[in-house]
Amino acid sequence: MLKPIDTDTVIRDERITGVFPGEIHAGVAWWAGACIVVVTRARQIAVASDGHPTTAEFHRRLCRGAINAQHFRCQVADLGEANEAQLLRAMEALGNVPGALLSTTMEGDRRTVTIRLYNAGGQPFTEDTGLAQVREMIAADRVPIPVNDQARGHITARRDLVTETA
Repeated sequence: MLKPIDTDTVIRDERITGVFPGEIHAGVAWWAGACIVVVTRARQIAVASDGHPTTAEFHRRLCRGAINAQHFRCQVADLGEANEAQLLRAMEALGNVPGALLSTTMEGDRRTVTIRLYNAGGQPFTEDTGLAQVREMIAADRVPIPVNDQARGHITARRDLVTETA
C-alpha cells in the first residue's frame, strides 16, 4: 500500500471519514469505489457528492475505483452534486443499485471528508453489512484491481436522475 491509513480510525460508524490531509487521502476513495463493487458484486452503482471543492477529487477517484474493480465492468452513474435523498431516489430509479455519497465539512481550516457507502436497498454499510469487509480489504492491501482493459466499466454523467427534494 503506497499511502497507508489507520483503517480502524477512518473506517467506522457506517462511514469512511477523516481529516484531509492527514488521516485520509484521495486514494482512499479509489479503494472505496473498488471495494463497494466487489462487496456488493455490483454491475452498476450511483455516486453523488456535496459539490465542495475538496470533495471533487475524492468523487472522481471513487468513480475510477469502481470502474476498475476486477471483472465486474461496473457502470457508474455519476450524479454530480446531490444530497442523500436524491442519491437514494436515483439508486432506486436505476433498479436498486448500491451507491456512495461523498461530503466535506469544515471546522476552521480543518477539512473532514466523509464517504458513505449504501447497499442496493439504500441502507448504509454497517459492520455486519459490508463496512468491516471493506476495512479488512484495505488494511490487508487487497483492494480489487482490474483483470484487464476489457473488464473496465464506464462512468456516465446522470444529472437527469437528480430530482428536487420534496
